[in-house]
Amino acid sequence: IDFKGVNMVINYDLPTSAVEYIHRIGRTGRAGHRGKAVTFFTEDDKPLLRSIASVIQRAGCPVPDYIKHLPRLQSKQKKKFIKKPLARESICTTPQCFLKKAKRKMKATKEKIKEKKKVKEDKNGSKLQSASEN
Repeated sequence: IDFKGVNMVINYDLPTSAVEYIHRIGRTGRAGHRGKAVTFFTEDDKPLLRSIASVIQRAGCPVPDYIKHLPRLQSKQKKKFIKKPLARESICTTPQCFLKKAKRKMKATKEKIKEKKKVKEDKNGSKLQSASEN
């Protein structure tokens, strides 16, 4: 799939392999265009960094020395990471003020629905009463 106009990719979770990394960042900089990729990582991701850093370095981009000197993963460890990636907490990039506003709106909508149901039930109940009186 080619998405025209994509000039930046942001990885909020580190890909589990260099191949996956290349696939993800390949969405930018297609057909000779320039693009950027930003990847966030945690301490838990360190074992995966070296293989991705070597790809970055071969592409001619700078890589910090501490990443170059991280220990290599054994093949068993690689397979383990590929089969079962790290479990992470969900990441929310929506500002808190928007979340609070949406929550208030949802609450108001639910209250309106309850009121409408109650009015409907009251109308139906009064119709039943008048029908039973006749």
